[in-house]
Amino acid sequence: MAVTNGMSEIPVAQRSPTRERSSWPDDGLRRTSLGMSVALLVQSALGMWVNLYVTVPKRDQGGGVAAAVGRALSNGPAALAVHAGIGLILVVGAISLVIRAIRARHRMVMLTSLVSLLAIVGAAGSGAAFVNTGSNGASLSMALLTGLALLCFVTNLFVLPGNRPRVGVWAGSRHDIRSR
Repeated sequence: MAVTNGMSEIPVAQRSPTRERSSWPDDGLRRTSLGMSVALLVQSALGMWVNLYVTVPKRDQGGGVAAAVGRALSNGPAALAVHAGIGLILVVGAISLVIRAIRARHRMVMLTSLVSLLAIVGAAGSGAAFVNTGSNGASLSMALLTGLALLCFVTNLFVLPGNRPRVGVWAGSRHDIRSR
């Protein structure tokens, strides 16, 4: 007599745990890459808004990168503070993506995730330089590095396998894609 868990027609002894869980690292990497892409597009649009319509107060200029980020978060106009806050969240998200890629041992995604992290950190540095000096070059650098990070996230979406029908818990049920 076959032992089942009540949710599947496939006996427990015949299931392969590696097959059931094989796509979860890739799914997490895909979701994180997609979320980072959307967040980066929002950040880019907000950055354009700040560049065109927000004047950085003179008191916020000078003092270095860390001081510029601190002043942007605490003293800056609201749009600049939100832009800096989202930038910090993007740095944390990029670090998370690199760690996930390393854990999944997906070499291409490790490379693109590391490049995206470096690009986001570089864009943050350029943003701080922009707050310090108001330089057009710093603004351009921020935009180009943001584009590079976005290209890396989209590359991750392209190279990672897409959603596949799951084998296991729902196999043979009315929810199984293969049974239709």
